[in-house]
Amino acid sequence: MNYAKLGRSALEQEQEKCESEYEALKAQGLKLDMSRGKPGKEQLDLISGILSILTEAADCAADGMDTRNYGGLAGLPSARALFADILGCRPEECFVGGNSSLDLMYNTISKAYTHGLLHSEKPWCRLDKVKFLCPAPGYDRHFRVTESFGAELITVDMTPTGPDMDQVEDLVKDPAVKGIWCVPKYSNPDGIIYSDETIRRFARLKPAAEDFVIMWDNAYCVHEFDGDFVPFPDILSLCREAGRPDMVFEFASTSKITFPGGGISVMAASEANLKYMQKLFGVQTIGYDKVNQLRHVLYLKDKANTLALMKKHAAIMKPKYRMVLDMLEREIAPLGIAEWQKPKGGYFISVNTMDGIAKRTLELCREAGVTMTPAGATFPYGIDPRDRNIRVAPSLPPVQELQQAMEIFCVSMRLAALEKLLAG
Repeated sequence: MNYAKLGRSALEQEQEKCESEYEALKAQGLKLDMSRGKPGKEQLDLISGILSILTEAADCAADGMDTRNYGGLAGLPSARALFADILGCRPEECFVGGNSSLDLMYNTISKAYTHGLLHSEKPWCRLDKVKFLCPAPGYDRHFRVTESFGAELITVDMTPTGPDMDQVEDLVKDPAVKGIWCVPKYSNPDGIIYSDETIRRFARLKPAAEDFVIMWDNAYCVHEFDGDFVPFPDILSLCREAGRPDMVFEFASTSKITFPGGGISVMAASEANLKYMQKLFGVQTIGYDKVNQLRHVLYLKDKANTLALMKKHAAIMKPKYRMVLDMLEREIAPLGIAEWQKPKGGYFISVNTMDGIAKRTLELCREAGVTMTPAGATFPYGIDPRDRNIRVAPSLPPVQELQQAMEIFCVSMRLAALEKLLAG
């Protein structure tokens, strides 16, 4: 039954049926927040062993230092080596921070504004205009970082192979364009893996701004939930080979590997970039939590062991994603009112409804007890010009609650589509 092919009488009958289903689901009193991609309790319980891996003072010695004390601004050497192993770069290119990679990203943009980057003629705050490229749908927190400093956000279309590189290569001819946000593997929210050609084109960019920066947020670098690990090119090496070693800052964390609130993060960049940034970071902190860094080194050990742990996460995640995709296929696909990505990793499913009903769909969901990421959040300034993209985050709830939430989501979308069609 394709809604677009139904006459008015049939649409009205379908609307009456949907309203009855919606009220019945609403009466169940479900209260569920699916607005963020949080690991579920079962995933967090997987990692309990990390809490007891250090049991006495002697355990806190590592890399020739007492991790309980000051020092080691760039992080434990063994923690730098762990991230280098995972990312495929070099330990000397890694700066290990606290639990939040977003904090490192914010600090990088903040330093660009207050002091300038390594190749800046002046701090960005002294420029007449700063523009930043934002592939969309994308990660709302990225966009909010640059927006908070007053940058002009420019939307770049996402394609099945990553950002539209023809657009990117044209836009960077403007010297006011200072950077671009990227989630290159299992992009947020589409779950797209940038193609090798897209990555090579990033490395070969010739921006007019000497201090143009690629903010390469490799948040889901080992986060397959369906299938084996997918190898991924090292952007630092590619930029170095292309003669622009200082053009990229790469970020990652253990937020979806160990604990989101108690993990460790990394900023990977050229040695010249890290030397410059450490001078600036050293003013605000003497160092990050090396005890926690040591916990992670001892618990994760190396990339191979980390991937084995991610297989355990995948065993918990896959049934949730499969249930969401199966329900969309069963309840929504025949109606012709939406399409969606079918990712094999990351933390989201991106749904594109028919134009003009995303906000209404999520309003109905909220009234029935299910909160999702606001419509428009995946675009700069929170404005989806077609009002159609919805980010579904299936990871947190148990499967039974997730199924209830998806029943509400599907009937809400059906109601929103029927209202739109009958109003037109």
